[in-house]
Amino acid sequence: MSFFSRPHSTPVKIATPNTQDELKSHRKDSVQRQCRNIMIYGYCKFQDKGCIYYHPPTASRLLMPSLSAQAINAPIFVPKTITSALSYPTHDGYDSYTYNGADVSVSSEALDAIQYYDETQYNPYQHDYATTTLDPSYAYPSAPVFLRQPLNYHLYTPAMPVPFALSTSELHFVPASHDLRQMLQQRSEVTRGVAPIELPQELQGYHTLAPMENINATPNERRKFLNWYSVVYRAIRTSDGIPYALRRIENFRLTQQSAFAAIEAWSRIRHPGIVSVHEAFTTKSFNDSSLVVCYSYHANARTLFDLHLRSKVAAFQQQVPSQASQRQVAAGYAPGPFGSVGSTTAASASQQHQMVAERVVWSYVVQIASAIKAVHDAGMAVRMVDATKILVTSQNRVRIGSCGLIDVLMHDTPQNMALQQQEDLTMFGRLLFALCCQSFVVSNGPGFQKSLDTIGRQYSPELKNAILFLMSKATPHRVSTIDQFLDMIAGKVVNEMNDALLATDRLENELLSELENARLVRLLCKFGFINERPEFAREPRWSETGDRYIVKLFRDYVFHQVDEHGSPVINLSHVLTCLNKLDAGTDEKIMLVARDEQSCLVVSYKDIKRCVETTFLCVLAFPFPRHTIYKLNVLIV
Repeated sequence: MSFFSRPHSTPVKIATPNTQDELKSHRKDSVQRQCRNIMIYGYCKFQDKGCIYYHPPTASRLLMPSLSAQAINAPIFVPKTITSALSYPTHDGYDSYTYNGADVSVSSEALDAIQYYDETQYNPYQHDYATTTLDPSYAYPSAPVFLRQPLNYHLYTPAMPVPFALSTSELHFVPASHDLRQMLQQRSEVTRGVAPIELPQELQGYHTLAPMENINATPNERRKFLNWYSVVYRAIRTSDGIPYALRRIENFRLTQQSAFAAIEAWSRIRHPGIVSVHEAFTTKSFNDSSLVVCYSYHANARTLFDLHLRSKVAAFQQQVPSQASQRQVAAGYAPGPFGSVGSTTAASASQQHQMVAERVVWSYVVQIASAIKAVHDAGMAVRMVDATKILVTSQNRVRIGSCGLIDVLMHDTPQNMALQQQEDLTMFGRLLFALCCQSFVVSNGPGFQKSLDTIGRQYSPELKNAILFLMSKATPHRVSTIDQFLDMIAGKVVNEMNDALLATDRLENELLSELENARLVRLLCKFGFINERPEFAREPRWSETGDRYIVKLFRDYVFHQVDEHGSPVINLSHVLTCLNKLDAGTDEKIMLVARDEQSCLVVSYKDIKRCVETTFLCVLAFPFPRHTIYKLNVLIV
């Protein structure tokens, strides 16, 4: 529409047409028009019966060439211009890495002359004529100049195959899409939790400490790390602003600085099945001599003990918290094991006493075995394969925590690395035995054989043999290694890898859905640059005229609607629908009414999008420096 391409156009007032005046003008013009029946058939049978068109005399009809109906409806011939004088657009494959916004140099005067490529305007008869048959002296019309635009990535179909991209089904490692969002929201909520109790404001470069365990519990309820009481805090490091987990060992006096050498060795290990170790230091901020080891923080994580092995008595005690815990819940902070939200609920308590699924047990086996192999290959031993120190950070994802701490606490004790690595396998077997039997007691004593028979009835023989291999004692002629164990469960490792690849595909599909989530923000930024601009190009009313006026009316249509009582309409669905249609440039038409309700315009979203882009290019190119377009190229796309 030419109305929208003029920068100084004004709204046209809609009035009721006068049908009588229109009929008179039609009849007045029709007398001067020759009858088409004369041109096609050579005669008109309604000539003497009231035909209102002009009929030439019979003598002049003989000199008139006769045309067929197909010739009358044939397309208009458009002569092709000389090839050297034309520059046709090339339609080669689009390369997203070669596009540069600086190549688009447009002046404010030439904006109206820019035409966008439209396949519906393509003339199929244009290339049927040779340029050698044209008269070079004839002034042929010049070819239009097309502006190459970037692709609309948000209109593309998803690239992920459908069987691997279904977000409604639950995978082994990734829950359904709505559950995944809820899990991430809970992690964010836990990370921002604040402790209602008094703690040191600053601790060796860390601040905002919050306990992740109940520090007001009785000595019998508190957990011990060997012979020392231990508490885990969440803290923010001042240097990078990232939360970390600080495990504090109470009343520990470090005698030798060389004990921190083990922490340096552990800090070089990076494995997906191990909670990363960062640093260790001693402090007296808690009014005692404490050892603090810094680990990576995994929000809302739980230990295997809290998830599968907590007894009925402990579950009941968690459901009836003490008075100190009730004060913490009332204050809005309910610390759980290693950063989980609140205590164990009734649903999770009932889940603890159910048998762990064999697929889940095999997943734990493969992940823990992979972590142990990484430690053994580095020439060290884990020394803490315990259910209270292994974290479940997400769905069926486990990581070994509290690594390196025993090496510092037992620094003065002589160490035999081969025996310690063998002890890792034994502790691993006891952990699997406890998970399958739901108790720690049955791994030793007279009930061992009975518990082993229970495992044979509930689980497959492969899992039973794997547990027996890990718990078997080493002899001088037979030493078990983690490599031998991985060779035994090679088939389960392949299944675990397949599930991990499926989880990667699912997460990639979830990320693909958020790829172009900033397009509406870019539209709003363009509105902010255009609407209510006080002065531009020495025109005080620049934002109230031309295409800018249409953008302003659309802004009122989206954000400033009122109901029949004059109250503002706050409808986010309406806003998102309108902005998405504008971003896509649909042909749907809407009516924009002026604020004084004296004029209105019926335009399509496609026309409004062209007005926004044209006006924004005017603002972007003024006063036409070439580097300006490159600066805000992200808004043009």
